[in-house]
Amino acid sequence: MSLPEQTHQPVRAATAAFIGTTVEFYDFYTYATAAALVLGDVFFPSSNHFLSTMASFATFAVGFLARPLSGMVFGHWGDRLGRKKMLLLTMFLMGIATTGIGLLPSYERIGIWAPALLIGLRILQGIAVGGEWGGAVLMASEHAPQGRKTFFASFPQMGSPAGLILSLLSFRFVTSLDHASFVSWGWRLPFLASFVLLVIGLVIRMGVNESPEFERLKRTQQVAKSPVAEVLRTAWYPILLAAAATTIGSAGFFFTNTFMISYVTTYLGMPKSLILDCLFAVTIIQLCSQPIAALIAERVGETRFLTGAALLSMITPYPMFLLVNTQQPLALIAGISLAVVTLSAIYAVIAGFMTPAFPTRVRYSGISIAYQLCCTIAGGTTPLIGTMLAQHYKGEWMPLACFFTVLSAISLFGIVGLGRYRKGLSSEEVVGVLAN
Repeated sequence: MSLPEQTHQPVRAATAAFIGTTVEFYDFYTYATAAALVLGDVFFPSSNHFLSTMASFATFAVGFLARPLSGMVFGHWGDRLGRKKMLLLTMFLMGIATTGIGLLPSYERIGIWAPALLIGLRILQGIAVGGEWGGAVLMASEHAPQGRKTFFASFPQMGSPAGLILSLLSFRFVTSLDHASFVSWGWRLPFLASFVLLVIGLVIRMGVNESPEFERLKRTQQVAKSPVAEVLRTAWYPILLAAAATTIGSAGFFFTNTFMISYVTTYLGMPKSLILDCLFAVTIIQLCSQPIAALIAERVGETRFLTGAALLSMITPYPMFLLVNTQQPLALIAGISLAVVTLSAIYAVIAGFMTPAFPTRVRYSGISIAYQLCCTIAGGTTPLIGTMLAQHYKGEWMPLACFFTVLSAISLFGIVGLGRYRKGLSSEEVVGVLAN
């Protein structure tokens, strides 16, 4: 490899990770937004809107069930065959699944086959995104210059708000249609656009070299034969801590972006277009704030930064709901932004924070299992729990705010524990520190 190519590879890898995860998260958020707006009516028609919404969010949660197993499978082969191959495969699977959802006939057309096929494609989405995150993070961080891994690892994390921006733009366009057209065919257009993004993403990713750290393992013949078994045997403790640390960074987005759409339209009676416009503004703020958060964390220290962000995240849902319930657009943007900026600061830094906790030979498996375990338990269930709380405590936002605080507290526990673990303390010592 020539010197100029070596010099440009870190930036190229980080850019490709950002663009690739943008495409993946566009697909994922497109489903999440559609689940809140229309999928219940199309695939689970009922005279009770609450039941239709719950059924729609249940299919959203189903996609998360595949993610831990997918993380293990792609983690295994990513540690065995390389990060790049797995990233190309996950992007292909996600694009095919999302495009397929856009082509599905409704319940009125084919009956029970419609929700059955929807669930199948949703599971395929979960399989794809389950293997995507770990590989994208490693391609960016393992290409990064020494001392800049936290910042470079934040690039794939920016794919989440960027993908959401694209998704919100697409739905802002189709929700401008009359209701009948939107329910009949308009909602399908964002899903079908995924095929174009799939082609773009594949072309970009094919131009990036394999991770230099993985190539070094191959040259020295240190590639793990059974990386998943090895990491579960030798690093189960940091897996649990990393999963806990990631909680608010994963579940918080589905709270503020997915559940909040349903909350303000169903319980506050606000127009769909208004909340989508507000979330669009919030997401732009998030996209700008994440790289700043990563740069600050590099200067002050990751553990200190993440601890402070988690403490702030425990407080922010209370002013958020006070502002949201005014039903004023600027107040909505300010309130949701308070919560999103703090939780996205955690999300931006957490990838670079957890990566060094695992040896290179099992790193893809370790971080994938940790992240996907968290997403399954906390991310996939958050809209469901939020909807149940909102239905049970109609007119009251305090239980919802307390739920958000609990999610943040779990992250704080994991961050403190993982920080101690990285300093070389034993499992027993870490437990003792947290208990005291």
